[in-house]
Amino acid sequence: MDWGKLRSFHAAAESGSLTLAGERLGISQSAVSRQIAALEEQLGVSLFQRHARGLVLTDSGHTLYRSTMEMSSAAQSANTALRDQQETPQGELIVAAPVAFGSIWMVPRLGNFVKRHPDLRLDLRLDDQFEYDLLKLEAECAVRLWPADKADLIQRKLGTLGTNLYASPEYLKAHGVPKEPQDLDNHRIIAYGDESTPLFEMAFACRVGRDDAPPRPATLKVNNVFAMLRAVDAGLGIADVPDYMAATLPRLVRVLPEVTGPVFDLYFIYPSDLRRSKRVAAFREFLTAETEPLRRASMRQGS
Repeated sequence: MDWGKLRSFHAAAESGSLTLAGERLGISQSAVSRQIAALEEQLGVSLFQRHARGLVLTDSGHTLYRSTMEMSSAAQSANTALRDQQETPQGELIVAAPVAFGSIWMVPRLGNFVKRHPDLRLDLRLDDQFEYDLLKLEAECAVRLWPADKADLIQRKLGTLGTNLYASPEYLKAHGVPKEPQDLDNHRIIAYGDESTPLFEMAFACRVGRDDAPPRPATLKVNNVFAMLRAVDAGLGIADVPDYMAATLPRLVRVLPEVTGPVFDLYFIYPSDLRRSKRVAAFREFLTAETEPLRRASMRQGS
């Protein structure tokens, strides 16, 4: 069977849309449609049911899709292996990371990496809600705030990120400074609003001092840590935000300094199939060096 036709089928099966498949492959929707039609004629079966909502795989389509998934994975693995046979790291490396950590902490430091590895191109994918599947090479490595949960993944702990309660000087001047956790009942609270991720721990301002009572309601819920920081800076209320982020806005005031917020262990994770990848090793070495201050800070906290 023609691999070009199979690629068109696979892209359409994954996206459920001829238009999206064409965008992914860099060809027109009509070209995708013609290739799938030719494949169906060659096989003598219908692979999709066409609906107004998009494409739905038939039983024959599901059977072929299982095969093309294996073929696509093998092609990606072969491409990765060939790139890593070069003497120096080169080519593209897909890195996944949380939005706030990636944009505020990682990106400003990438200049050092680019200077050291001019032949490497980074595809940085920042997302808090979607977790890229490393075993399927949706990303080739990831920085995460939780450990790996699959046996075929290798992880290295980079350090620990502390969080604490912060407010703007303007907010505290207008609403007063809380003296104890229970005082937060009378304050505006900004909280992380997505319960489906470990980052929900950053709704800490709703829970502290409420051990025997329901969490206090948040004035603002937002599923983005960077937006929480901006809301604090705008004087909208008190929030639990990472210390490394608060340090970028020195005017912010730590609230209830005797109360410590949640901490998150930071990990670098990649599939075991890429253990010999020069590209992954280069990025791992870069992150290990850059996060040394985080490890020193966590050692001091633990002593």
